[in-house]
Amino acid sequence: MNAFIQQLPALIGVVIGALGSYLAVMRGDRVRFRHEQAARWEERRLTVYTEYARTLKASVTLNYRVASHFGNDPHPHPLTPEEATPLMAEASVARDPSGEALILLGSPEVVERARVWVVAVMEMEQFLRDETRDPVAWQALLARQRAGREGYNAAVRDDLALPPGHSAHWPVTRA
Repeated sequence: MNAFIQQLPALIGVVIGALGSYLAVMRGDRVRFRHEQAARWEERRLTVYTEYARTLKASVTLNYRVASHFGNDPHPHPLTPEEATPLMAEASVARDPSGEALILLGSPEVVERARVWVVAVMEMEQFLRDETRDPVAWQALLARQRAGREGYNAAVRDDLALPPGHSAHWPVTRA
């Protein structure tokens, strides 16, 4: 028994060391798991954000082309409303699932900025369905749509802690 008592401090030291080692490994694993999980969700949000922007931009491009048909926009490839109707319906249908994914995974600020942008695009679509021929009013709608897109992109960058990006205002000079 005397030998056991002499060995007890060493045995307690080994148990405490093993327990401390176990706790340190578990804490490290937990921190690594949380970090990896956050990175995965960030990647998913980036995918959702870019997919939503892509689907909305497809609608915007179709709007440019139809507006060109009515003389409102200088787009070089005009599209008649009859030609555009199935394409616009397809673009609108593609927007719905990407919008739902955005609502599910997006931050409240990004979702709100997306709403502002899509409302501007929907107003452009209504302008064209009404077959309006007013280049000045069209330019005002374009400015609202561009501001909506810029706000959306800024909110995405803030949410994902990305550096500031380009404003996407590319003046086109005519030769």
